[in-house]
Amino acid sequence: MTTMIGLSLSGRSVVMVGGGAVTARRLERFLADGARVRVVAPEVGGDVARLIAEHRLVWTRRRFRAADVTGAWLVHTATGDPRTDDAVFAACERRQTPCVNAADGAHGSARLAAETRSGDVVVGVVSDASVDPRRAARLRDAIGALLRDGSLPLRRRRATAVGRVDLVGGGPGPADLMTVRGRRLLAEADVVVADRLGPTHVLAELDPEVEVVDVGKRPGHHPVPQDEINAIIVRHARAGKRVVRLKGGDPFVFGRGGEEVAACLAAGVAVEVVPGLTSVVSVPQSAGIPVTHRGTAAGLHVVNGQGELTSSTLAALADDTVTTVVLMGVAALPSIVAAALAAGAPTTRPVAIVESGHTPDQRTTRTTLATAVSDARGAGVTNPAVVVIGDVARADLLLPVPELTGDRTR
Repeated sequence: MTTMIGLSLSGRSVVMVGGGAVTARRLERFLADGARVRVVAPEVGGDVARLIAEHRLVWTRRRFRAADVTGAWLVHTATGDPRTDDAVFAACERRQTPCVNAADGAHGSARLAAETRSGDVVVGVVSDASVDPRRAARLRDAIGALLRDGSLPLRRRRATAVGRVDLVGGGPGPADLMTVRGRRLLAEADVVVADRLGPTHVLAELDPEVEVVDVGKRPGHHPVPQDEINAIIVRHARAGKRVVRLKGGDPFVFGRGGEEVAACLAAGVAVEVVPGLTSVVSVPQSAGIPVTHRGTAAGLHVVNGQGELTSSTLAALADDTVTTVVLMGVAALPSIVAAALAAGAPTTRPVAIVESGHTPDQRTTRTTLATAVSDARGAGVTNPAVVVIGDVARADLLLPVPELTGDRTR
């Protein structure tokens, strides 16, 4: 029978006997765990020599002696010589020191599990009978895939005194466009503070005990002010909760992520930011629009439609080689169009308005500066929408419009 034990090697002595490929692979693993490694071998291969040099390891350049295992917390032998490996194992047995014997068919007194990690969770797979590393690796990879997509119950069950906040960019909406890290953090969360946009349907997949706080904003309707949102995430983290602040797009692209990070730091709360696919790029892409394209657009200018038009925005609107992408710009479209024309942009400049990008309700209205306002009004354009102004918005730039699947194009 085999009992699996998690052993911390950080700062502890590990002796590795042998200098071949197996030693190189395992040596990297031990170093990543913070072990103090000493190598015993008359010769070593190139990978082991590189690791010895990079990490300034002690290398005993001779054949193994029984005294080499003295003081070690763990010994690993992979010499390729059964007699030497057996001698290493025997020396460890006499000193009651765990020994990993990597020789084919051998066991030693310890085994290295096939590991996969997800945040602070480590899952290991070993066989209770004969050694079968390929089976263990395949099972590890299958478990790892489930951990990465948030399918396994990763949330802590034991209360902690110290919480944390993770600002997670959810991207434009579909769950499979979220980052792997974002999905994993959602699976670990005790509290999720969620916006209106982004992958909100993933909230239904959370553990029923997870508290979900809706702080979503709509145009002209902000039921939870930003200062209160900051207070919510800090309060839960100080109560020892793992908090995910779930946002659409990317937290640092008009998502007020910087304000929330500053609030956490001022309160002494640990905080990290997980980037997401910003709608600046991903929503136009869903309509077949590249925001830059060689020979058409060499620059990109991003505008918050709810703010004032700056001189740099006016210059971008007038520049034939720049794509201007406007977020939250449906209400401001008349003033933006007027400013573009006043800045010298031609009336024929293409405009595309992409509503609900990457969702079943996606719709694109293609027009020009001359008729953008009337066409948007006639189509009943509503938020959420991204406005693209520039030659990249031409319907025939990449593909004929009918071939842009999943997009009801006007």
